[in-house]
Amino acid sequence: MRRRTFITLLGGAAAWPLAAGAQPGKTPTVGFLGASTPAAAGQWVAAFAQRLRDLGWIEGRTVAIEYRWAEGRNESMAEIAAEFVRAKVNVIVAQGTQAALAAKNATASLPIVFALPGDPVGTGLVASLARPGGNVTGLSSQATELGGKRLGLLREIVPGLRRLAIMVAVGNAAAVVDTHEVQVAARAGGIDVTSFEIRRTEDIAPAFATFKDTVEALYVPADPLLNTNRIRINTLALVARLPTMYGNRENVEAAGLMSYGPNFTDLFRRAGDYVDKILRGTKPADLPVEQPTKFELVVNRVTAIALGLDVSATLLARADEVIE
Repeated sequence: MRRRTFITLLGGAAAWPLAAGAQPGKTPTVGFLGASTPAAAGQWVAAFAQRLRDLGWIEGRTVAIEYRWAEGRNESMAEIAAEFVRAKVNVIVAQGTQAALAAKNATASLPIVFALPGDPVGTGLVASLARPGGNVTGLSSQATELGGKRLGLLREIVPGLRRLAIMVAVGNAAAVVDTHEVQVAARAGGIDVTSFEIRRTEDIAPAFATFKDTVEALYVPADPLLNTNRIRINTLALVARLPTMYGNRENVEAAGLMSYGPNFTDLFRRAGDYVDKILRGTKPADLPVEQPTKFELVVNRVTAIALGLDVSATLLARADEVIE
């Protein structure tokens, strides 16, 4: 178990104009379709770019990387994907299910590498994990198989849990599947579940107003829009004194209570390997979709103390990281 001091980082990044397009014999161009924001995905982008450097792709010298950010809006993802297609980039890297679907809908020829989709087969991104087919491949977060595990961990901190709220971005197919899994597990455990559908940032505060004093914990499936608004959600949850469960550590670093899931930073690092192979001539159809190799439990003890929760020594010992 690793322990470290709780630090909140806020960052930003500028958007650069898109290059005229990658031509044979010229520096190849990677179009990075970020579903959230530079601040929300900063660690993931850094890991991706570093892996490319390790493999000999130096940004600005041997490869150009064009970053675009949709801020959780599906319509923006479609516009960015179309922009990359017009520019004829060599590879599109897509963050999450909806960004990958937008890229796939925009082109059947340009290679697409995704990172984070929870169910790439079920959402139609690929034909199968072993044989993706077409022009799309990448790394799954396997998020739809972890809902029951997360609920069990949440009950260890809230042992008398009987009323659970789920805040789900309904425009995200993987988040909807994750929600269904949690609902099934909750019913089996005698927990009443209320789901609140989020379509835009403005829906978040009214959702909290609706379930204030009626639920005992909040489950938030991974989604770019909600990840972008993680500080807002955690602030409202603390005010409402609601323990939160997430699928990725970044939301816990922003004062959420706990998370369990794959290491997203590692998945983006591995996405660099896919881009390297494609730029060297391998077809996406010949690269099987890989699943996570690292899963981690992260607990924010500062948040637990603020909520008056007693986190057992057993759970703390099992955590991969405790923020305190």
